[in-house]
Amino acid sequence: MWLTCSSIGRKFVMALTGICLVLFVTFHCLMNGVALFWPSGYNAICEFLGANWYALVASIGLAALFVIHIIYALWLTVQNRKARGNDRYDVVKKPAQVEWASQNMLVLGIVVLAFLVVHLIQFWAKMQLAEILHCDYVHNGLEVPPAAGTLFIQIAFSQVWTPIVYIIGFVALWFHMNHGFWSMFQSCGWNGDTWISRLKTIGCWWTTIVIALFIAQAIVFTVRANNDSFEEELAKYVNENASCYVLDTDASVPQLPEVF
Repeated sequence: MWLTCSSIGRKFVMALTGICLVLFVTFHCLMNGVALFWPSGYNAICEFLGANWYALVASIGLAALFVIHIIYALWLTVQNRKARGNDRYDVVKKPAQVEWASQNMLVLGIVVLAFLVVHLIQFWAKMQLAEILHCDYVHNGLEVPPAAGTLFIQIAFSQVWTPIVYIIGFVALWFHMNHGFWSMFQSCGWNGDTWISRLKTIGCWWTTIVIALFIAQAIVFTVRANNDSFEEELAKYVNENASCYVLDTDASVPQLPEVF
């Protein structure tokens, strides 16, 4: 099959999965923006995107895209190194048109993958995975419903290292997406000088806007997490679900522990 047996086919698979991942990252950025202006709306989105069948199908599909993208990236890297042979050890001056990101896509991808693992542990594992396993995350003696997304933002960004890790991950993602954006179209045949120039410009603007919004969100979330500006919204959410999530079921009158 040409998608696996030829270099062009493998590059096409990389391009196709890359397009889907760029669209997901853009959607994720917009969804996070809801938490800035409408925290209860963000919690409603988290509830909608819980362990429902459509959300699970989407999650499985997204995971498959990531795995395929990573496998093909490693495959192409090994193929390119074998093709160059010992020449790759020669110290030569790189052509001016060869971008730094192009020479370091694998390293950038590894940094992004490490950042993704941290992100999954902080959010997905406590939300959709917890709902699948019917084992809610416990915070200050209270079982937290998976839909309480603003609480997980508060917990994550109240830690000093979180914004640092996120910003490093976002910078690596900017380089990876910026090069990958126009490169995936080139792999699909749009490799004329005119179109490549246009796609590089579009890719730079698209990637810069998305990553700038992500960094701005991380900064705002950090500030809010450390001055408890989410506290009122979270307390309201917890009180509305008190009968379902208080751990001390023997108490005649449930007493909610402090959220923070």
